[in-house]
Amino acid sequence: MDRIKVKIINKSHHPLPEYSTYEAAGMDVRAYLPDGSVTLAPMERCLIPTGLFIQLPSGYECQIRPRSGLALRNGISIVNTPGTVDADYRGEIKVILINLGTEPFVINDGERICQMVIKQYSHVTWEEVTRLDETKREDGGFGHTGLS
Repeated sequence: MDRIKVKIINKSHHPLPEYSTYEAAGMDVRAYLPDGSVTLAPMERCLIPTGLFIQLPSGYECQIRPRSGLALRNGISIVNTPGTVDADYRGEIKVILINLGTEPFVINDGERICQMVIKQYSHVTWEEVTRLDETKREDGGFGHTGLS
């Protein structure tokens, strides 16, 4: 497991994102709602601030992912999952939450709303060709291997 240093500014009064367990890939991130709670009606989405600003090293991205417990129990997810924060972005990290559940959901200040995963990435140099190598799968997709 690699360890990198990431500069962070925390304008909220909440703890920095943290791993719940030693081998967890994602850090829990909290809502920063100093003006009060936000209620999401079913099928409603809202941009939730975190009070966090980061400076990633070049070659890294920050992925914002749903929390599985919120998704299972309440139908709370992220519209653009995973959301990507690029290394050159310096604004506040905000999360587009959506309520896919059947009941209104209240988001309180300090509530853990998502997970943050820092990932290294590669840039691509395209090589245009007229033919691709053959495989056993070829163009099979969307259930081509059956139902069970």
